[in-house]
Amino acid sequence: MKCFLASMCNRARAIALAWMCGLLAACTTQAPAGIQPVHGFDAQRYLGRWYEIARLDHAFERGLTDVSATYEARSDGGLTVINRGYDASSATWKSARGRAYFNGPTDVASLKVSFFGPFFGGYHVVALDTDYRWAMVVGNDRGYLWILSRTPQLADSVKAGLVAQADRLGFDTGKLVWVPQEQAIRGQISSGAHRRS
Repeated sequence: MKCFLASMCNRARAIALAWMCGLLAACTTQAPAGIQPVHGFDAQRYLGRWYEIARLDHAFERGLTDVSATYEARSDGGLTVINRGYDASSATWKSARGRAYFNGPTDVASLKVSFFGPFFGGYHVVALDTDYRWAMVVGNDRGYLWILSRTPQLADSVKAGLVAQADRLGFDTGKLVWVPQEQAIRGQISSGAHRRS
């Protein structure tokens, strides 16, 4: 009987340990297996506004257009993240403010970001223009992918190259949502017309 109880206790411990390991793995802020974040990263050059060109869709962004992310330096060494997008169904702008910190050395583009309390997700830049004009970012698994640009439009050749790279990395690029940036484009056109007049 003692052997049976000991066996049951050991089995319960093993199940609990496996469950905890699974939970921790689900909450990891590291890059997905086989994916390397950009090295030689310069956070100061990354600051400012980025326009979302494409994404793999999620509940927290579903239906939003004209999405942008703005990054600002924090006094604690991290970054403030301000995400903003337009919800046409309610004709309102929605925004979320979060914080991000490096997972390791600050010259490696692997960060953890939180928009809610102590819960962090992975944020890994896996492709970056040498002049910081565009970037491709992934989360902690292959369900999260964003293509970002400093301008509301990105050249078709750049988009094609990034999609091909994402495909090689194992992302389902057929599910990419191409994000309209009509508000920003209209703003650029009107400001350009104003400068010419």
